[in-house]
Amino acid sequence: MSEIEIVAEQRSFGGVQGFYRHVSETCGGPMRFAVYQPPQAATRACPVLYFLAGLTCTEETATIKAGAQRMAAELGLVLVMPDTSPRDTGIGGATGDWEFGEGAGFYVDATVAPWSARFRMHSYVVDELPALLARQFPVDLARSGICGHSMGGHGALTIALKHPQRYRSVSAFAPIVAPTQVPWGHKALPRYLGDDPAAWAAYDACELVREHSFDGEILIDQGEADKFLAEQLRPELFDQACAESGQALRLRRHAGYDHSYYFIASFIEDHLRHHARALEA
Repeated sequence: MSEIEIVAEQRSFGGVQGFYRHVSETCGGPMRFAVYQPPQAATRACPVLYFLAGLTCTEETATIKAGAQRMAAELGLVLVMPDTSPRDTGIGGATGDWEFGEGAGFYVDATVAPWSARFRMHSYVVDELPALLARQFPVDLARSGICGHSMGGHGALTIALKHPQRYRSVSAFAPIVAPTQVPWGHKALPRYLGDDPAAWAAYDACELVREHSFDGEILIDQGEADKFLAEQLRPELFDQACAESGQALRLRRHAGYDHSYYFIASFIEDHLRHHARALEA
């Protein structure tokens, strides 16, 4: 593993949970990610599921809190959890605001300086990270799925819709589905992408699903007690856009559940099985 530095590795449910660091050309500096290799990976290449985390999160958040390893071991899925942005960028304004900058990359390729030099999470997730995984881990990239939470749900949906040939399955927990219409997007997208609304629309799942279909059912789970539901998440907008475009969508709403990883842990098995069915087909 000469291209990557092993930060830590532990046995977990018969497999290996690891944390790694490498120098990213796409993001112009060090990046960290986590990989869970199920027991099956010791003898064959396995399908891979990317999990994109949300605002303020790191490669450790879903790895530690989602409780996905047990079911991933049963299903033979490699889990990949990248960080949510580059770190220690030295860019003025990149820290100190949990809704923007480091920890809040929004899975876009920034086009506005100084962000454009480092904040290229879309290309990192779609191109550089999979290529690195293929060289370093027993993964079958022809069987890839993508999932995410909140900002990471936005990333999973937009990446899958923009690159449907790369992914066989997609799902999300409480995703930001219409960043061009909500405060989080209004705060981040102009700073990363400039003032042209067309550039923002290229990273808006509601806009994308009207132009790009995904071959398969999209699964979304949303807690009804989520404090961000009405103002920031707006799942009804994506539901409407999918209905208008004919995109298959299973949107499940859950009374009493909030935005936390207690919610994610409650339904992560359903998502892993959703992906496993598509990746083994």
